[in-house]
Amino acid sequence: MTARALALEKQAQKLPAMERERLAERLLVQMKHKPLTAVDEAWIAEAEKRFGAWKQKTTKTVPAGKALREIRREVRH
Repeated sequence: MTARALALEKQAQKLPAMERERLAERLLVQMKHKPLTAVDEAWIAEAEKRFGAWKQKTTKTVPAGKALREIRREVRH
């Protein structure tokens, strides 16, 4: 890696985990030459919001099996 890339990596390591993840996602998407859509951005923001709420214990979790049963029941009706 170039000195510039190494310096950027060092700076990026100082970012909070969520920002590093978002940066990594954006860089990976750019490598594929496919920009994030507004829907992608919205899902990322929602996932970050939910993860933050879970991490801060400000939301209740639901076991996956129960969540899937509820979703299937709603889809059938």
